[in-house]
Amino acid sequence: MNRFGERFAFSTFGESHGVALGCVVDGVPAGLAIDEAFIQGELDRRKPGQNAFATARKEGDVVQILSGVFEGLSTGTPIAMVIYNGDQKSKDYENVKNIFRPGHADYTYFHKYGIRDYRGGGRSSARETAARVAAGAIAKLMLRELGITCKSGVCAVAGIEGLAEDFDYAMQSEIFALDLRAEAAQKAAILEAKNAHDSVGGVVKVRIEGAPAGLGEPMYYKLDALLASAMMGINAAKAVEIGEGVEAAKMRGSQNNDPLTCKGFESNHAGGILGGISNGDAITLKVHFKPTPSIFIAQQTLNTSGEEVECALKGRHDPCVAIRGSVVCEAMAALVIADMALLNMGRKMDALKRYYA
Repeated sequence: MNRFGERFAFSTFGESHGVALGCVVDGVPAGLAIDEAFIQGELDRRKPGQNAFATARKEGDVVQILSGVFEGLSTGTPIAMVIYNGDQKSKDYENVKNIFRPGHADYTYFHKYGIRDYRGGGRSSARETAARVAAGAIAKLMLRELGITCKSGVCAVAGIEGLAEDFDYAMQSEIFALDLRAEAAQKAAILEAKNAHDSVGGVVKVRIEGAPAGLGEPMYYKLDALLASAMMGINAAKAVEIGEGVEAAKMRGSQNNDPLTCKGFESNHAGGILGGISNGDAITLKVHFKPTPSIFIAQQTLNTSGEEVECALKGRHDPCVAIRGSVVCEAMAALVIADMALLNMGRKMDALKRYYA
């Protein structure tokens, strides 16, 4: 499936070394001001080749809107956007044309489809996430008018955890670090792995503020379930925590419950979600990324004939996929909240009456 969402939905197309990739966003209310500079700015945050902590692939990631916008406003029809690829080096992958790269989706895609685009993984490449960021930018524009914001940053790299959560600082950090005090050690860990032709994992923190109570569609379209699904659909994501996450399993109910007062919740162990529905508090989650599987150390593997061979990669790869993955997590969170906001509009008769009065 290449489609995500119900009311505010999007689909993506394209491959890592194809002509282009892009998305079609459907369900955008008519009359939304479409700030193209903002959309491009979001893609610029994610694009490769900006520093030593990301792949050296140089892509401008310039987005072009093809439909759904007239005189700066959404028309209510599907918004199609395209991003042309410009810096493919497909020859870097000739030596693995018939080899399954360890840790990649080569093996599973081949067994599912019987056809494999070996050029950077084709459709399974994280390059596809540029289209998700473009779609997420549209969602952010809508949420901005509702007073809802989505922020993200890297809270851990290679097991080096930051304690502070400064989302404003993350916006200017080369690795989107949330904690200035931990950033230097995190950068050093990335460069150390890179120089050793290896890679490291990381953890991204996402915080959604301004979301009203009531977002979420029990029983089978719960807010936390959809957020987890959205994050686990990102390349290299291996685990998602809502609120306290795994730490909640170590606590007592008296510790984990969030007491209610006239001023709101005294704590937020639930991460802003109860029973699959937002409670009006900040929505918080963590996304854990595995180390980038593309490393330049020889590894044992199989070829398409089932023979044991050695895999020696070439090319340009992120030493820590969690870094640019931070922007993708933020985009997917915005898409989920936008979808939930539209779904929630018709849940009460008084809201319907006000609209049609």
